[in-house]
Amino acid sequence: MIEIKSITKAFEGAEIIHDTSFSVQKASIYGLLGSNGAGKTTLLKTIAGVLKPESGEILVNTQPVYENPSTKETLFFIPDQPFFFAHYSLNQMARFYRNTYSRWDDDRFKSLSSLFGIDPYKNLHKFSKGVQRQAAFILALSTQPEVLILDEPMDGLDPVVRKKVKSVLITEVANRDMTIIISSHNLREVEDICDHIGILHQGRFLLEKELDELKSGIHKVQLAFSGHIPEKLFGELELLHKENRGSVSLCIVRGDEQHVKSLIQPYHPVIFDLLPLTLEEIFVYEMEDVGYAIQNIMDQ
Repeated sequence: MIEIKSITKAFEGAEIIHDTSFSVQKASIYGLLGSNGAGKTTLLKTIAGVLKPESGEILVNTQPVYENPSTKETLFFIPDQPFFFAHYSLNQMARFYRNTYSRWDDDRFKSLSSLFGIDPYKNLHKFSKGVQRQAAFILALSTQPEVLILDEPMDGLDPVVRKKVKSVLITEVANRDMTIIISSHNLREVEDICDHIGILHQGRFLLEKELDELKSGIHKVQLAFSGHIPEKLFGELELLHKENRGSVSLCIVRGDEQHVKSLIQPYHPVIFDLLPLTLEEIFVYEMEDVGYAIQNIMDQ
């Protein structure tokens, strides 16, 4: 289990993360979302023990992370731009990690290298960004981490490789109880594998919920009435967004599905569709609710 307790992180006196607390359960996949500049990468680096917080603490299995080699050996952080030593091949990087991580598994390295089909003797810097990212996954998973922290992990990967990576990650969580924290702007990819979501904005969480609970608590509603539009209804609903298209009102509404229905049905709409939202749509409207300037995606 990962516990983040009242973390504050600043650079040159400017706070990037503001008194943030949350926890990540063992054998779960946590999706960290947010606007550009929200502090996601800073938060991930702090959780990984790369950065020291100004205040608060981060515990992995009740042990602190920062300057704690025994705890750091149980986690692996893949940044947005994976790092490899100059002129090193995959085999040479494997030799380095084999001497660094006591949990290193040679058989796992060989099977993953075969799965992704990377030439183990070729200089990694001569590969494309996508192949380098695959190499980072091979090395990371060969260390048998209990916690894997990923910053934009699917960037540069083609659809076939993305599917392969997601399958490997889900298998690791299922078979070894590995815990994953993943930050990505590709919300469709996050939606496929995550069971818990946190949305960060300007260094603070807007919300933090299980994905199923989040999706069950926000809806797209299409309404039309014969004659007069009952404006009173829209005051009763917890609206994130509303627009009219002729006689049809399109609304994004927070709340339990049955409660939303109970508010709307007494007004006898002639059209009433209650539709699920994708994670991407939820993100857009939650961000719009806090004034983040984004393009309306109602038409999508």
